[in-house]
Amino acid sequence: MGKRILVPVDGSEQAREAVDFALAEFPDAEMHLLHVINPADAGYSVQASMPTFSEEWYDRQKEQAENLFSEVESGATDFAGTFEEFVEVGKPTHTIVQHAEEHDVDQIVMGSHGRSGVTRILLGSVAETVVRRSPVPITVVR
Repeated sequence: MGKRILVPVDGSEQAREAVDFALAEFPDAEMHLLHVINPADAGYSVQASMPTFSEEWYDRQKEQAENLFSEVESGATDFAGTFEEFVEVGKPTHTIVQHAEEHDVDQIVMGSHGRSGVTRILLGSVAETVVRRSPVPITVVR
């Protein structure tokens, strides 16, 4: 039986590189594609406090996740494993680690956003935090 590999996807080029790496390295794996919807991304405008805006924003985020999953799966022509799709709401670092723990994954493969300097200090790094907290091995793809 193949390994269970968690690959967080967010639509970034780094996430796409991570997917490509995971597909090539683990061609018969059970691939968990995880998209995390971060409520902080909705913003704090007057619009964001309106119930209909929040629902519409969330629905758009879910639709974006489904599109990302479809894109990954349609491009995986040589992949012999299976895909499992997960959409979770929360802080990305916490949600990725929690998913790894709860779903007994063998490894996480994720992209690095490649921030440097002041931007990295101010914004932090999702990959760096996950590396520190993960219960399983991680491959960070640049």
